[in-house]
Amino acid sequence: MKELSLHILDVAENSVRAEASVIEISIIEKIKEDQLIIRIKDNGKGMDKDFLEKVFDPFTTSRTTRRVGLGLPFFKAAAEECGGNFEIDSIKGEGTWLEATFQHSHIDRVPLGNMADTIVSLLLVGEEVDWIYTHTWEENKFFFSTVEVKKILVDLPITNLEVINWIKGHIEEGLKDLVEK
Repeated sequence: MKELSLHILDVAENSVRAEASVIEISIIEKIKEDQLIIRIKDNGKGMDKDFLEKVFDPFTTSRTTRRVGLGLPFFKAAAEECGGNFEIDSIKGEGTWLEATFQHSHIDRVPLGNMADTIVSLLLVGEEVDWIYTHTWEENKFFFSTVEVKKILVDLPITNLEVINWIKGHIEEGLKDLVEK
């Protein structure tokens, strides 16, 4: 994939299919330590140990629409090819957690990509899900939660076009401010 945000999108869509009600996406950029860390955690169905052991085999997938699953193997390879690591853990009935680390300055690390578009796309895929997105740049932090937005909206759906446009702009502005501080 040409952007890490597309890997995040793929994993988070899997979390929605696993019936997660809360999905947390964290991006930590430690420039001084030359690290980029991506964490995704959900409270979905989880995987049993047997399936978890085979999760990087491209012919092991929970999807019924196709027999090949390349998302996690490609995400893992992207991290490892950039001086990083990839870990995943899951407990059946409780959820799944993963962490991908990258050398931030590695010449082969693909760009993070457009996280505002990624989060908005995920809202449209799983509007019933509570999304928590945290992005840290050195000591600065941006936080977005649909829990808070839904409380304010009351009867207006979070997928309302005006709401989606506001969310996208809010995330874009928050990420811009994060780096400029």
